[in-house]
Amino acid sequence: MAKPTVIIVGADKGGVGKTTVSRTILDYFTGRNVPIRAFDTESPKGTLKRFHPDITEVVDVTQVPDQMKIFDTLSESKVTLIDVRAGLLSTTLAALRDIGFLESAKRGQIQLGVFHIVGPSIASLNEIAEIAPFVTDGKYYLVKNFINETSFFDWDETTYNSYFKKIKDAVDITIPKLNEMAFEQVELASVPFVTFIANKGPNGDGANYSFVLRGYVRHWLGNVWAEFDRVKLPDIVAPSVAPAGKSSSGERGGGQAKSG
Repeated sequence: MAKPTVIIVGADKGGVGKTTVSRTILDYFTGRNVPIRAFDTESPKGTLKRFHPDITEVVDVTQVPDQMKIFDTLSESKVTLIDVRAGLLSTTLAALRDIGFLESAKRGQIQLGVFHIVGPSIASLNEIAEIAPFVTDGKYYLVKNFINETSFFDWDETTYNSYFKKIKDAVDITIPKLNEMAFEQVELASVPFVTFIANKGPNGDGANYSFVLRGYVRHWLGNVWAEFDRVKLPDIVAPSVAPAGKSSSGERGGGQAKSG
C-alpha cells in the first residue's frame, strides 16, 4: 500500500444498519488478506467489537485523546475502519477537517472512503447535502441498506439525483435484506459473518449452527461482496490488492466463508 487508507462508516440517522455494513467490510478485506483494524465509536460498550474483538478498539471519537489513538497511528500497511456512532457522522467529518485530515486527503497523502448509510426517507437525502462538502477529496459510497421491507419508495429519481450528484464521483451500493432468522442467529453467535458460515464459534472451535441459516448468510454475503467488487472497493487501498473474482463469499475466495 502506498499510503494509509481510512474508511469511515456512519450516518446521522440511527437504525440504518451501519455496524452490519462495517462487519461486511471487515470480512471482505480480511478475505482478501488485506490487514485491517477497526475503531468502534459506540463508547463505552461497543457493538462492532463484540463481533471482531481481535481487531477492534472502542473509542470516543469526540475526545481528543481518542482521536489521537486513531489518527496518530495510521499505517501504510493497514486499512483503518471507523464505525461512527449514529448521529456523529457530520460531527466526525467536521473534526477531521479541523485537524487537517481532509487536507491530507486532498494532497493525496491519505486515501479516504466514506460509507454513508442512508434510510428510505427524504431526511436521509438531506444528510447528503450536509456531508457533501467534507468528501470532495475522498471516495463517497452512498449505501442503501435494506434492513427491512422498505422500498425507498419516496426517492423519486429526480429528487435522488439532485442530492446524489452533489458529490463528485459518488457511487451507490445496495445491501440486500438478510433473512431475519439468519441475522438473529449470527447476532446470538457474536461472530463475524464468515465465521458463522464456516460453522465455527468465537474461539475458532466447531459450532452447530443451522445449515439452512448458514446458507442464507452465505448467499447474502456473496451478494454484498459482489457489490463491493462492482464498485471496485479494493481500489481505495491499491489498484491491484487481489485478482478479480477472488473476493466473493462461499465458493470464490475467502475460504472461511465455505460451509463447515
